[in-house]
Amino acid sequence: MMNRNTLPPKQGLYDPQFEHDACGVGFIVHMKGKQSHEIVEQALTILVNLEHRGACGAETNTGDGAGILIQVPHKFLKKVAAAENIALPEAGQYGVGIIYSSPDLAAREKGRKLFEQIVAEEGLEVLGWRDVPTDNSSLGNTAKSSEPFMEQVFIKRSPELTDDLAFERKLYIIRKRSHGIIRSSEVDPYWYPSSISCRTMVYKGMLMPAQVGEYYSDLSDPDLESALALVHSRFSTNTFPSWERSHPYRYIAHNGEINTLRGNINWMHARQSLFKSELFGEDLKKAQPIINIDGSDSTIFDNALELMVLAGRSLPHAVMMMIPEPWTAHESMSDEKKPFTSIIRV
Repeated sequence: MMNRNTLPPKQGLYDPQFEHDACGVGFIVHMKGKQSHEIVEQALTILVNLEHRGACGAETNTGDGAGILIQVPHKFLKKVAAAENIALPEAGQYGVGIIYSSPDLAAREKGRKLFEQIVAEEGLEVLGWRDVPTDNSSLGNTAKSSEPFMEQVFIKRSPELTDDLAFERKLYIIRKRSHGIIRSSEVDPYWYPSSISCRTMVYKGMLMPAQVGEYYSDLSDPDLESALALVHSRFSTNTFPSWERSHPYRYIAHNGEINTLRGNINWMHARQSLFKSELFGEDLKKAQPIINIDGSDSTIFDNALELMVLAGRSLPHAVMMMIPEPWTAHESMSDEKKPFTSIIRV
């Protein structure tokens, strides 16, 4: 079975360093933060209407990628977890991960055991696993040939993690460690945490926009509620599609190309050994490499932005650092904005 979650090697006129993306993005939110299934339904409608901004291969039913990011739907998760004899604590007191894993049961079980070991080493506890129901009947053969098995994991929050961001930082370390260790050990070459968070969940894949709601039956459950949703339809102009390269990522969905990609990658590699954070402490070293060079430019941007936010900056502040406004000859720009073009310090 073919795993297309890695790029083809350099060959002929193809060189993976020159890949680019161009996609469609949509966002919907309830201004007062009221969660409802209607928000999810409306987001999926937006996604279907973005089909013209996505792409497919020679097969019209194999997409470049599509997905949706929502808030953790506690009512829904409590129900489906109970069906698996998993007792979830109150909202915010657990994290949930959506994991791509091997279709091979033996490899999948090895990956689970290794993940549980990493979670225990980080002082947390796995409450249980759930197989995410999927329907691939509408997918083309190319998407099916590299389709991972979808599973969900629930992780209990420990009492010393007194705020959400502290818990998010610990889940971040678990995600970075597990992805690096499980993939590099070749225990499960499919292993990819689409999201591990106490705040958000990401359903995505090598899908056409209309296939997202069909593939993930969770998304049609009335109890699956959110106050916001971010959707994305991928158009990989010069990029090989894969299940894990679909959007949204953990913080962003992106619809353009980053022309300074190679320079930014080199800078991150050069600086990461010097990174220090009072909030992360010694845990920060466990997160290296900070960026996933096997991912697209959007993956790498999301990796860097995520670190900025978890290291203590607000999301708007971090975005300003990531995308500074050009100020050369901009006489009216305030002195408060100009420093955002300086070297970033975590």
